[in-house]
Amino acid sequence: MDSNTFWTALALVLVLEGLFPFLSPGGWRQTFLKLMELRDGQLRFFGLTAILIGVLTLWLLN
Repeated sequence: MDSNTFWTALALVLVLEGLFPFLSPGGWRQTFLKLMELRDGQLRFFGLTAILIGVLTLWLLN
């Protein structure tokens, strides 16, 4: 992976992360408040799930 690919991927992540609060700030705020109520173990589970889905997707695309 070259440097350009890394920065392109990072830019795409930032665009995707910014879409929801831009399009629906109230919905984003409500979702964030619900996330704040989760226990650490629950957040870690969601984080691990996201990592595994990302790795699986990368593996399938290559």
